[in-house]
Amino acid sequence: MSRHSKQAQLILIIEDSEDDYEATIRAFKKTNLHNPVFWCKSGQEAVEFLKHSGTYSDRTDIVRPGLILLDLNMPGLDGRKTLQLIKENPSLKQIPVIILTTSNDERDIEACYQIGANTYVQKPVSFDGLIEAIKRLKEYWFEIALLPKDGEHG
Repeated sequence: MSRHSKQAQLILIIEDSEDDYEATIRAFKKTNLHNPVFWCKSGQEAVEFLKHSGTYSDRTDIVRPGLILLDLNMPGLDGRKTLQLIKENPSLKQIPVIILTTSNDERDIEACYQIGANTYVQKPVSFDGLIEAIKRLKEYWFEIALLPKDGEHG
């Protein structure tokens, strides 16, 4: 059934903070979001993962994500530049990217939507707030929205 196959799509989390990553995974469990997850700790690692390059060039087990959760404020290749690289790539640009960040700066919001972000969510301060945000993301992205099918990497 199509709803079940959407539930199984990989979620790529691009987040430099282990604490934030762990909290997100705990929120996934609390909301019964059981999708497989892959964690990239930097924008550079995420680009390599998505393009099957660098560290990931010999990996044949990599699955194209159905959804990307992207933090903005990371050292090195930050979230804005990572988003730009994803959205400029013809084989990656259709993957929905949700910005999940602490920033509520209007300039960040505007810039991310200009580059092609699909949604911009400010990380809630409390864990209960994070659970509620993840619950709503799950309801929308995996129960209402239709996501593109898995495809080949380019």
